[in-house]
Amino acid sequence: MIDMIKAKKAFKEYVKAYNIEDEKIKLKIAHIERTSQMARKIAESLKLSEEDIQLAELIGLLHDIGRFEQIKKYHTFVDSNSINHGEYGAQILFEDGTIRQFIADSKYDEIIKKAIINHNRNKIEEGLNQREELHSKIIRDADKTDILYLLTFSNIKETYETDNFPKEKMTSEIYREFMENRKIDYSKRQSAADIIVSHFAYIFDFYFDYGLEYIYKNHYLDKLYKLVVFEDEETAKRYQNVYEITKKFVEEKVSK
Repeated sequence: MIDMIKAKKAFKEYVKAYNIEDEKIKLKIAHIERTSQMARKIAESLKLSEEDIQLAELIGLLHDIGRFEQIKKYHTFVDSNSINHGEYGAQILFEDGTIRQFIADSKYDEIIKKAIINHNRNKIEEGLNQREELHSKIIRDADKTDILYLLTFSNIKETYETDNFPKEKMTSEIYREFMENRKIDYSKRQSAADIIVSHFAYIFDFYFDYGLEYIYKNHYLDKLYKLVVFEDEETAKRYQNVYEITKKFVEEKVSK
């Protein structure tokens, strides 16, 4: 079985190499710890074996390991302006051998690696085996659930990297993608308004009921919507449409 006490202790040691007074580092540590527990809860809700429950928890602990170097080097969470944090995290763990600090047994390595690489992609890659795909789905749901939580209270300037969110405008291409595809190509986002739309679009990319029910119960979409009032009339109207569509989708899902 996986020694999560050892893994958590190793994580605390790992982050000591970074400036824990940095707001972005603080935010990321808290996010990782919550996501790890959310992944465990999702695995439990699926009635998986204790081994897979612990594996889901461990993947949650490691999924954003690449963020710390990203913040240190680039001071941003925006991958398009820096590095792909999922792929970089896998590199740190498996090319640099850091994974052995967290778990001695190598038999889970490929599952962990695949899940981390796929957690922040637009979609899960094809060709995964059943267990790799399962854990990729769990970490994606857990990650998105906590991101929607932290967005409801986090510092807007730190999170969206803008000094004046209300003046931001939603681009027509991003709005079209949301309305037509219910998915956002992250590389096309041009503004903070575009980024917040992509966060609402997370709702359409959940695999399991647990996360959606959690989001609904805690009113995350309502809180996220109230976070900002856009001054641009067209952006404000589009924002309202995005909110109403996602809220209706969640309500219909949880009422089944």
